[in-house]
Amino acid sequence: MTALDHARQILDTMLGYLGFTVQIEESEGPEGLTLQILTEDADALIGRRGETLDDMQYLVNRILVRHITDAPRIRVDVEYYRSMREDKLVQYVREMADRVRATGKSVPLQPMNSYYRRIVHNTLVNDPEVISASEDTRARFKRVILKKRPNS
Repeated sequence: MTALDHARQILDTMLGYLGFTVQIEESEGPEGLTLQILTEDADALIGRRGETLDDMQYLVNRILVRHITDAPRIRVDVEYYRSMREDKLVQYVREMADRVRATGKSVPLQPMNSYYRRIVHNTLVNDPEVISASEDTRARFKRVILKKRPNS
């Protein structure tokens, strides 16, 4: 049994115990291995701002690593919510980078977790004029600041 099969079984069992009727699709993309949950109860599984979805993904990965120590990280999504949210974030970051280019002023973004901060940084990694930097705090949700690249 592969890690993805095992993760699918963990997720299906977990959701079954909670009383959800779901269909789970597997895929492999640039983000890695993904389990896509298709259900009519999407809002309940996504939660407020994706918090329930994040918690579910965390649990699946924690349980999976207990069974397969070198298992790859599995991404869990519901009705393509995470994919759409990431696309919107990339679009927003590009718009804010254009604002930085036009004004030369730094733009702070909303505080976000490490996963979304990584998306912001990867969006601008090859940008010749704008860089992104996370605040240096101990908080779990840190603010990312977009600013003009020195010498540009």
